[in-house]
Amino acid sequence: MELNLQDIPRVKTITKQDFLKYYFKPQKPVVIEHFIEHWPAYTRWNLDYMKAVAGDKMVPLYDDRPVDYKDGFNEPHAKMKMSEYVDLLKREPTKFRIFLWNILKEVPKLQNDFSYPDFGLRLMKGLPMLFFGGKDSHTFMHYDIDLANIFHFHFEGKKKVILFDQKQNNYLYKIPHSLITREDIDFNNPDFEKWPMLKKAKGFKTELNHGEVLYMPEGYWHYMRYITPGFSMSLRAIARNPKNFSKAVYNLLIMRNYDNAMRRLKGQKWIDWKNEQAIVKTHEKNGLIL
Repeated sequence: MELNLQDIPRVKTITKQDFLKYYFKPQKPVVIEHFIEHWPAYTRWNLDYMKAVAGDKMVPLYDDRPVDYKDGFNEPHAKMKMSEYVDLLKREPTKFRIFLWNILKEVPKLQNDFSYPDFGLRLMKGLPMLFFGGKDSHTFMHYDIDLANIFHFHFEGKKKVILFDQKQNNYLYKIPHSLITREDIDFNNPDFEKWPMLKKAKGFKTELNHGEVLYMPEGYWHYMRYITPGFSMSLRAIARNPKNFSKAVYNLLIMRNYDNAMRRLKGQKWIDWKNEQAIVKTHEKNGLIL
């Protein structure tokens, strides 16, 4: 048995009006295949180029180890020079990923390689973020703290993407006071005996190739797996739906601080309790008693 996933619709290119009408307003994902071919980044951006322009920069690295109470919010697991990291990616599979790397701050000249597309949404100019990964490395299933509209531009190689909207929360074993599902769920090959409610979740899937753009609507859960070494850039626009916007404010001002306080207070017991509650709450909401 597999997850209930439909293919994300694909278009060659799109006008602002059609994007707003068919994807933004109904909050549906889409892959735009030929939208950035005029960008210098389309021909320049690959791992060798990143090594050439940013090789001496120290980059934060993350792997797929479970959350530990001692870890700060988004605290990296390791650091190395970009040149060493690119060599590692090309040499062998590695779990290490770069996550939320602000290219404007680190390598200002990279700004010249792309322009901010006009999708009819106001993009946050200070926050273009890069994400890198090696073959078979993956992110946990999560959604972003600000529930933003995300435009995800992929470079070099292939990347598998699975998305769920917020209506699927009751089936995903969401961790309370958090933005992730249970970290021991393998969304690439889920165990439905262990996680039976996943059978009810309805989502989307695609594989991104070099130069393609994925639109992820507000608050969409996303799981990314690198089929080959590669990297992506995300541009984001603030959540427009009032409910999502208020959730974003709550997450940033209250939820994150509460979770950090409880980690300091209760340590690993807090993490263990949250993991247990993810199962209890999911099964309760679905009338399943195990």
